[in-house]
Amino acid sequence: MRHGDPDGGAGAARPGAPDLNLLRTFLAVYRSGSFTAAAGLLGLSQPTVTDRIRALERHTGRELFERLPRGVAPTAVADDLAARVAAPLDALAAATGHEAAPHERAAPVHLAGPAELLCVRALPALAPLVDEGVRLRITPGLTERLLDELRAGRHDLVIATFRPRGRSLVATALMDEEFVLVAAPVWAGQVKARLAAEGPAALHAVPLVAYAEDLPIARRYWRHVFGARLSRPAAVTVPDLRGVVAAVAAGAGFGVLPRYLCAAELASGALVLLHEPEDPPLNTGYLVRRPGRADNPDVARVHDLLAGAGRSW
Repeated sequence: MRHGDPDGGAGAARPGAPDLNLLRTFLAVYRSGSFTAAAGLLGLSQPTVTDRIRALERHTGRELFERLPRGVAPTAVADDLAARVAAPLDALAAATGHEAAPHERAAPVHLAGPAELLCVRALPALAPLVDEGVRLRITPGLTERLLDELRAGRHDLVIATFRPRGRSLVATALMDEEFVLVAAPVWAGQVKARLAAEGPAALHAVPLVAYAEDLPIARRYWRHVFGARLSRPAAVTVPDLRGVVAAVAAGAGFGVLPRYLCAAELASGALVLLHEPEDPPLNTGYLVRRPGRADNPDVARVHDLLAGAGRSW
């Protein structure tokens, strides 16, 4: 149905499904985070975008966006609506052979993932595309939440620490992280030889520096390498593995880290490998997207560059 003017602007709400133009406008606002940005993406005036969102809010009888000093924040109703309409609208655009207009090609690519991988690997790899005019919007976070937001259309691509289940997302293996047990030289000199002889009991007196209270990376290392359960608390937790690197290198204790993240410190001697198992624990990271062709061709460029770069990570 149509609301108001022929372009889907404001008008009296009527029962039935909302106009596709209203839903497309809603999705553009949801993904860009502002009426102004959505207007630029859609080639519309900001008042038209505002009118369409108001018309959709009247149709649903619920507020979709909280107006902020800068941009808008989606409500829970908007999150639910985006989760239901994003994939069908994207599929419709792909099926109709929609080609992005010039203003759509300039839209930012929304990339999300673990902060460490984004900063240490992804952003340096993407620098050439930025120089060519590709715009990026980066969101760090935990995989489970980011995948939910990807399904809802909040992101274009997510670097995930595990493969998502189901068919609502498409995942490509990106890289294997090798986890290593490390400490500063001051601790390594005391425990490395004992660890080889005594096993993990040699680390009992050394403080543990970890990413989180539940010790997900360290527990995995203990199970895989030592065949034992890690049952000690952390002395320090830092919800950024770069902080764990800094603390361990400063002598705060030992930690389990991705090798790529502490390669420079290992090379310089600031960190020392405490143990070198024949079969180190690995975790595969994935580059995840929604099915179908994205409206913004820069999404494919970012995806392909990261997929290629991941082979050397």
